[in-house]
Amino acid sequence: MSRIRISGVQYLNTAPLVWGFTHGPLAGKYDLTFTLPSQCAEQLARGEADVAIIPAIECQRIPSLVVLPGMAIASKHAVRSLLVVSRVPIEEVQRLALDTSSRATAAMVRLLAAGWWARRGARINFSGAAPDLEAMLSECDAALIIGDPALRLAERHDAGETLWSRKSRLFVYDVISEWRAWTERPGVLALWAAHREIFSRADASEVVADFEASKQYGLEHIPEIAANAAATLGLPQTHLESYLLENIDYSLDDENRAGLELYFQKAADAGIVPVYQPLQYAGAARLSYARRAGIEMTGD
Repeated sequence: MSRIRISGVQYLNTAPLVWGFTHGPLAGKYDLTFTLPSQCAEQLARGEADVAIIPAIECQRIPSLVVLPGMAIASKHAVRSLLVVSRVPIEEVQRLALDTSSRATAAMVRLLAAGWWARRGARINFSGAAPDLEAMLSECDAALIIGDPALRLAERHDAGETLWSRKSRLFVYDVISEWRAWTERPGVLALWAAHREIFSRADASEVVADFEASKQYGLEHIPEIAANAAATLGLPQTHLESYLLENIDYSLDDENRAGLELYFQKAADAGIVPVYQPLQYAGAARLSYARRAGIEMTGD
């Protein structure tokens, strides 16, 4: 039987979820590749991957998916790697460039613009762009930057450095901080999702258990992950450890699920997705979890 194909994201915040597959006891068991978040969703939609870490919003767009329970890339408060950077206060922004590698955060920014920022007078139009801050701000008032590029910008902003070559004052908005202020809920940005058909050739409980084991292995090796990333990103190891431990939450607990459901409902109300669809979860190993949460399981 061919190995299950996993599509992962090349950003630091995903590393703890896959560390057991890349550096731990599960290395070699699965066929693992890495790309951008939007491309993970494309690979899953085209059937080029069996399991992928995808922008949460794509769970409302790609049919016949099941979610691996208990795991997510989320943030309870400030996230630091999802930033709107603006030349003017947010209420004065007229054009905002969205990082084309983003889908979940781009959808959240659209919701913030229509709700939270609109209360402050914002009337924002959007365009897509590659994640180049100077180029984005040359064409638009503000820009959404995500992932490792955003994390570098956050470090530079915190250190008081100029974020682009034109020495103008820039306003920096943490997307999850803004979402939390508006909804009083955390933000869930990505989920492990799979085509339900793979569980006709693989045991769902074993797959879920392996992904949980990889996550646990990663959480136990945060210093190693941070040290490995420090040289690549050019950022202090201690800052990256703090980011992974304090800014990112890898659970899908009750609070995160409530934030996720509200996000999906708001996206449906705004026409970003056609209709809100409750998630379905995979794995007999989490049947009791599902019963407590009142959610549907499949693949048993």
